[in-house]
Amino acid sequence: MQIATKKYQMFIDGEFVDSSSQETTQVINPATEEVISEVPKGTVEDVRRAIEAAERAQKGWAKLAPIERAAHLRAISKEIRENVDDLARTISEEMGKTLALAEVEVQFTADYIDYMAEWARRYEGEIVQSDRRNENIFVFKQPIGVIAGILPWNFPFFLIARKAAPALITGNTIVIKPSDESPNNAIEFAKIVEKAGLPKAVINIVTGSGRVLGNELSANPKVGMVSLTGSYAAGAAVMRAAAENITKVSLELGGKAPAIVMDDADIDLAVKSIVASRVINTGQVCNCAERVYVHERIAEEFIEKIVKAMEQTKYGNPLVDRDIDMGPLVNKGALESVDNQVKRAIAAGAKLLTGGKRAGDVGYYYEPTVLVNVTNEMEIMQEEIFGPVLPIATFSDLDEAIELANHCEYGLTSSIYTQNIDVAMRASNELQFGETYINRENFEAIQGFHAGWKKSGIGGADGKHGLEEYLQTHVVYLQYNQGKK
Repeated sequence: MQIATKKYQMFIDGEFVDSSSQETTQVINPATEEVISEVPKGTVEDVRRAIEAAERAQKGWAKLAPIERAAHLRAISKEIRENVDDLARTISEEMGKTLALAEVEVQFTADYIDYMAEWARRYEGEIVQSDRRNENIFVFKQPIGVIAGILPWNFPFFLIARKAAPALITGNTIVIKPSDESPNNAIEFAKIVEKAGLPKAVINIVTGSGRVLGNELSANPKVGMVSLTGSYAAGAAVMRAAAENITKVSLELGGKAPAIVMDDADIDLAVKSIVASRVINTGQVCNCAERVYVHERIAEEFIEKIVKAMEQTKYGNPLVDRDIDMGPLVNKGALESVDNQVKRAIAAGAKLLTGGKRAGDVGYYYEPTVLVNVTNEMEIMQEEIFGPVLPIATFSDLDEAIELANHCEYGLTSSIYTQNIDVAMRASNELQFGETYINRENFEAIQGFHAGWKKSGIGGADGKHGLEEYLQTHVVYLQYNQGKK
């Protein structure tokens, strides 16, 4: 049965509006290939209107006590918790995520907003000792102003909060641009914002082309910071556009996370964690295991078990079957990209052990895939796959494993499986990645700090350090007269 097409509007200056162009973009359900909604195809004029509204609102928003801003955030999280089922279905329908994972994402989003609200009484400045008599040096922490948040499609709802919550609690306002692939949930978020009573224009949401809207958000002189989660190419484009105004950028970009399995590892734990890391969200997660290095002494047993686990992975339409491990890839282009990468790897000498092709004729499903006989120079070991594909190589000692893992342009996350504390500590010190997970799946904590090295980004998110991305310092030198008055 054909689902009725929803009609959405952008959220600018506290109102739901169409694009000034009156053009729309269609959103497709990747599980069925049916059009499920139309959203406005925003223009430069629309973005500028949103930025100007955010700029006007920021002055009053910053004057509120932080605890007052926190109350508004908690009102938003409360509304989110009351609408988990509908929000999860929206996410699942537009980007193919399993309902169970979409529900976790929605709950986690509410938790994240509450966590950032708690910082109202915690973020602080400093008093520094002066070299002069009768002088105090104050280091104030001030909001930046208008923030631009440019989002990907893989965790679309949570990433609104990851950018908006720290921005708002510190006194900034924000303009959000969701991905073309998953804009519906962002407009549903706007409805929650309106219902929760957030002051007008503190959050604005514009939809449309990344090339048009993203470029304007990055180049506009009224924007104080651009926070983007996306590809390396998108991050480089943002940096170029922001350079003219020396606008601050915070970028979480691609990853190519290595998983090292030592010969003393708990093999069953490693298999379970790596497979979970690879099939979650159909492999479309920047921080999850993308390449595996297993010690040659246990390689045969490990590979046998991981192939079996990948073959047991269940997939299907998330809105029809809850008892699945993954859904489809996000769109036809993603399906073709994954398939072509696998084919090129096989042509270069990799051996296919399972999977390796599209599953079915309707929907963008790809079989869970395992490749061996890969070398570190192959594209599939160097470039992000973003699909349920595991290339596996072997090594002989820790030195070789660390060298292989570090030999990559990306540096977002990594993992190692070992029972030896000396090995774990050495890996922690020598792996060139923003995060290292030891004997567990790749998934970060709200209170941690999610940041990439090398081409995986600049700046970071979460915890105290992520909050500070949205603040700038204002140093005041105060001379005073000690004489009696």
